Amino acid sequence: MSTDSDDTPDTEVAREKLIDLAAEFYDQFAEGDVPTMTIPTRTKSNIEYDEDKDVWVYGDRTSTRSAKTVSGAEKLLKATYTIDFLARQLDEDRSSTLRELYYLSESWDVEEAQFNSQDESNDLVEDLEIVSDVTREDFHMRPEESGATIMGPLKLREQTRRGEREIHCQKDVGEGGYQIPNNPDTIEFLENDADFVLCVETGGMRDRLVENGFDEEYNVIVVHLKGQPARATRRITKRLHDELDLPVVVFTDGDPWSYRIYGSVAYGSIKSAHLSEYLATPAAQFVGIRPEDIVEYDLPTDPLSDSDINALESELEDPRFQTEFWKEQIELQLDIGKKAEQQALASRGLDFVTDTYLPERLSEMDVI
Repeated sequence: MSTDSDDTPDTEVAREKLIDLAAEFYDQFAEGDVPTMTIPTRTKSNIEYDEDKDVWVYGDRTSTRSAKTVSGAEKLLKATYTIDFLARQLDEDRSSTLRELYYLSESWDVEEAQFNSQDESNDLVEDLEIVSDVTREDFHMRPEESGATIMGPLKLREQTRRGEREIHCQKDVGEGGYQIPNNPDTIEFLENDADFVLCVETGGMRDRLVENGFDEEYNVIVVHLKGQPARATRRITKRLHDELDLPVVVFTDGDPWSYRIYGSVAYGSIKSAHLSEYLATPAAQFVGIRPEDIVEYDLPTDPLSDSDINALESELEDPRFQTEFWKEQIELQLDIGKKAEQQALASRGLDFVTDTYLPERLSEMDVI
């Protein structure tokens, strides 16, 4: 378990692995070799299904950052400066955000070590995760606050800089629920009366479920994904499934981008395939909105845009969506040329989603 103290084994391991990585560069120099850093190629064509772990992981294709070229040398220079910063951060028991790292680099004394964009610094942190086999949470690196929350019959204990506190995620929180911390591994699950976990894409639908008492009536932990879910959201979802043996279902809009939200929860994302075993919940099921719902319930819709169509066609080739269910649904959506939001169910009444749609669908799926 990762904590905020720099005396913990995880923090010590993180620091040692960072220093070892920098030492590899030094040893390469000392032996007269050109410094290099090799990482898996992070593309859709280089992910494959690991049947033993039941998740999608990177394949054998790799990319090499080499000081033989100017651009390669600059990337290794930036990596060295970042390693130095992260090691000092751990020594001082401090933390920082990905955004702060980008701006902080502007103070580095070598201009070539400074990042040109936040995407560049984000990618480098991911590279360091891969080659060191340590998560950014153990580097004490945080994203900007995601604001994702959970609401349901769960009591937990969390570690904070002010000590421990126990929270019941229905009784001790307001309508907004319990905000998921950056590192959910600091949470200990104490008690729960939940029957399953429902991950919900939009805040509006999450609020509808809570207002209608769906979490209480069906003993469900409602996880607000807040769009494309942050790593912390995916991590706590996996822990709820693995440690509490709770089924997980994902409820999103009916469009290709939302299907990818489901995919990131269930199968992992391409950019973080090195963490799939840590973040993904392969047993997660998709509850809707499905293209067949658009037809069956005659939902209000919007036409598919060109980018929607391109995304759906890409998903037909995506190894994470190679099931009969997804092929049928995506082909149906391309055929009808429409997409729909979760809130479109309100066209049948504000209570339709909690009184009819979800109970019927979840019953068909043997979740309730």
